[in-house]
Amino acid sequence: MQLTRFLPDEAATLSFGTMLAKVLTPGLTLYLDGELGAGKTTLVRGVLRGLGYAGKVKSPTYTLVELYTVSSLYLYHFDFYRFADPHEWLDAGFREHFNPDTVCFVEWPEKAGEFLPIPDVRIALSVVDAGRSLHIKAETEAGKRCLVRLEKGMNE
Repeated sequence: MQLTRFLPDEAATLSFGTMLAKVLTPGLTLYLDGELGAGKTTLVRGVLRGLGYAGKVKSPTYTLVELYTVSSLYLYHFDFYRFADPHEWLDAGFREHFNPDTVCFVEWPEKAGEFLPIPDVRIALSVVDAGRSLHIKAETEAGKRCLVRLEKGMNE
């Protein structure tokens, strides 16, 4: 299952993130694909706003991971852009964060190679004129359930 949307501006990206927040369940892993400046962190900011988080949301490019606790949900936002070798993911000890109690968003997943768990949902963002093209694909049964809920919510 997959969905495609055009997001004309930052407000639309944040709004889509808010819709996505409503269908997230613990245990999901979501990969975020796209070049620098494609809107990956903006999308995560929209998700966090949709979950009720009012604090600052920053890119984890230098810290590698940011943890946000919203209600009883633990959301990890990873960015592996700076990894030079996939073994850095193993050395960092991140495996324990991917579990049934968390939601993990991963930017630059290819930098961690085959060590990462497979994504439930893969989100690709690309710059198109002043906006963004968003393509979402479910890669597991949990991902399909998430996208079915998302599509239903978008059509209501």
